[in-house]
Amino acid sequence: MGAIVFDASGRILLIRRGRPPAQGMWSVPGGRIEPGESDAEAVVREMLEETGLRVAVGPLAGAVDRPGPGGVVYEIRDYLAEVTGGTLVAGDDAAEAHWFPVGELPRLPLAPGLLEALTEWGVIGRRPGSNATG
Repeated sequence: MGAIVFDASGRILLIRRGRPPAQGMWSVPGGRIEPGESDAEAVVREMLEETGLRVAVGPLAGAVDRPGPGGVVYEIRDYLAEVTGGTLVAGDDAAEAHWFPVGELPRLPLAPGLLEALTEWGVIGRRPGSNATG
Protein backbone atom coordinates (compact mmCIF):
# COMPACT_ATOMS: atom_id res chain seq x y z
CA MET A 1 0.00 0.00 0.00
CA GLY A 2 1.22 3.46 -0.74
CA ALA A 3 0.11 7.04 -0.17
CA ILE A 4 0.14 9.75 -2.81
CA VAL A 5 0.17 13.05 -0.96
CA PHE A 6 0.41 16.61 -2.24
CA ASP A 7 0.96 19.77 -0.20
CA ALA A 8 -0.84 23.10 -0.68
CA SER A 9 1.81 24.10 -3.26
CA GLY A 10 1.16 21.00 -5.38
CA ARG A 11 4.41 19.27 -4.39
CA ILE A 12 4.36 15.50 -3.99
CA LEU A 13 5.75 13.72 -0.93
CA LEU A 14 8.42 11.10 -1.66
CA ILE A 15 10.66 8.97 0.52
CA ARG A 16 14.11 7.64 -0.35
CA ARG A 17 13.90 3.91 0.32
CA GLY A 18 16.37 2.71 2.92
CA ARG A 19 15.86 -0.99 2.16
CA PRO A 20 15.12 -3.23 -0.84
CA PRO A 21 13.23 -3.23 -3.08
CA ALA A 22 14.41 -0.06 -4.83
CA GLN A 23 16.81 0.84 -2.01
CA GLY A 24 18.20 4.36 -2.46
CA MET A 25 15.47 5.35 -4.92
CA TRP A 26 12.62 7.79 -4.36
CA SER A 27 9.08 6.44 -4.06
CA VAL A 28 5.74 7.22 -2.48
CA PRO A 29 5.58 6.23 1.20
CA GLY A 30 4.09 2.82 1.85
CA GLY A 31 4.64 -0.79 2.72
CA ARG A 32 3.03 -4.11 3.54
CA ILE A 33 -0.35 -4.72 5.09
CA GLU A 34 -0.16 -6.31 8.53
CA PRO A 35 -2.52 -9.20 9.37
CA GLY A 36 -6.01 -7.89 10.09
CA GLU A 37 -5.39 -4.43 8.60
CA SER A 38 -7.47 -2.81 5.89
CA ASP A 39 -5.74 -0.98 3.05
CA ALA A 40 -6.62 2.36 4.68
CA GLU A 41 -5.27 1.28 8.08
CA ALA A 42 -2.02 0.16 6.46
CA VAL A 43 -1.65 3.47 4.60
CA VAL A 44 -2.20 5.46 7.83
CA ARG A 45 0.30 3.31 9.77
CA GLU A 46 2.96 3.32 7.05
CA MET A 47 2.69 7.10 6.56
CA LEU A 48 3.17 7.71 10.28
CA GLU A 49 6.09 5.25 10.50
CA GLU A 50 7.90 6.50 7.38
CA THR A 51 7.13 10.22 7.43
CA GLY A 52 5.81 11.22 10.87
CA LEU A 53 2.64 12.52 9.18
CA ARG A 54 -0.95 11.58 9.95
CA VAL A 55 -3.21 11.29 6.93
CA ALA A 56 -6.81 10.84 5.89
CA VAL A 57 -6.94 8.19 3.18
CA GLY A 58 -8.88 9.00 0.03
CA PRO A 59 -9.70 7.00 -3.10
CA LEU A 60 -7.56 4.40 -4.80
CA ALA A 61 -5.31 6.14 -7.35
CA GLY A 62 -4.23 2.91 -9.04
CA ALA A 63 -2.67 -0.51 -8.69
CA VAL A 64 0.31 -2.25 -10.26
CA ASP A 65 2.11 -5.57 -9.96
CA ARG A 66 5.89 -5.37 -9.55
CA PRO A 67 8.37 -8.29 -9.59
CA GLY A 68 10.31 -8.91 -6.40
CA PRO A 69 13.18 -11.17 -5.36
CA GLY A 70 12.83 -14.91 -5.77
CA GLY A 71 9.98 -14.66 -8.26
CA VAL A 72 7.55 -13.02 -5.84
CA VAL A 73 5.17 -10.44 -7.30
CA TYR A 74 4.15 -7.44 -5.20
CA GLU A 75 0.62 -6.15 -5.72
CA ILE A 76 0.85 -2.42 -4.99
CA ARG A 77 -2.24 -0.27 -4.44
CA ASP A 78 -1.62 3.45 -4.05
CA TYR A 79 -4.19 5.75 -2.48
CA LEU A 80 -4.59 9.50 -2.56
CA ALA A 81 -4.22 10.89 0.96
CA GLU A 82 -4.31 14.23 2.73
CA VAL A 83 -2.10 15.30 5.63
CA THR A 84 -4.07 15.92 8.84
CA GLY A 85 -1.18 16.41 11.27
CA GLY A 86 2.32 15.50 12.35
CA THR A 87 5.78 16.74 11.42
CA LEU A 88 7.68 15.48 8.38
CA VAL A 89 10.61 13.32 9.47
CA ALA A 90 12.01 10.19 7.79
CA GLY A 91 11.58 7.03 9.82
CA ASP A 92 11.33 3.23 9.68
CA ASP A 93 12.73 2.14 6.28
CA ALA A 94 12.67 5.66 4.79
CA ALA A 95 16.19 7.14 4.60
CA GLU A 96 14.83 10.60 3.64
CA ALA A 97 11.45 12.26 3.16
CA HIS A 98 10.93 15.41 1.07
CA TRP A 99 8.33 17.37 -0.88
CA PHE A 100 9.18 17.70 -4.58
CA PRO A 101 7.68 19.82 -7.35
CA VAL A 102 6.15 17.40 -9.85
CA GLY A 103 8.35 18.86 -12.60
CA GLU A 104 11.46 17.53 -10.81
CA LEU A 105 10.31 13.90 -10.85
CA PRO A 106 11.87 13.01 -14.24
CA ARG A 107 15.30 14.08 -12.90
CA LEU A 108 15.11 11.98 -9.71
CA PRO A 109 16.22 8.37 -9.27
CA LEU A 110 12.67 7.03 -8.90
CA ALA A 111 11.55 3.50 -8.10
CA PRO A 112 10.99 1.60 -11.36
CA GLY A 113 7.68 2.43 -12.99
CA LEU A 114 6.65 5.13 -10.49
CA LEU A 115 6.59 8.07 -12.89
CA GLU A 116 4.77 6.04 -15.52
CA ALA A 117 2.15 4.83 -13.02
CA LEU A 118 1.50 8.30 -11.60
CA THR A 119 1.11 9.63 -15.13
CA GLU A 120 -1.09 6.75 -16.33
CA TRP A 121 -3.38 7.11 -13.30
CA GLY A 122 -3.76 10.84 -14.02
CA VAL A 123 -2.24 11.78 -10.66
CA ILE A 124 0.32 13.98 -12.38
CA GLY A 125 0.08 15.63 -15.80
CA ARG A 126 0.71 13.61 -18.88
CA ARG A 127 4.03 14.24 -20.58
CA PRO A 128 3.91 15.74 -24.10
CA GLY A 129 3.60 12.99 -26.69
CA SER A 130 2.41 10.36 -24.20
CA ASN A 131 -0.76 8.41 -24.79
CA ALA A 132 -2.92 5.93 -22.94
CA THR A 133 -1.48 2.92 -24.75
CA GLY A 134 2.01 3.92 -24.22
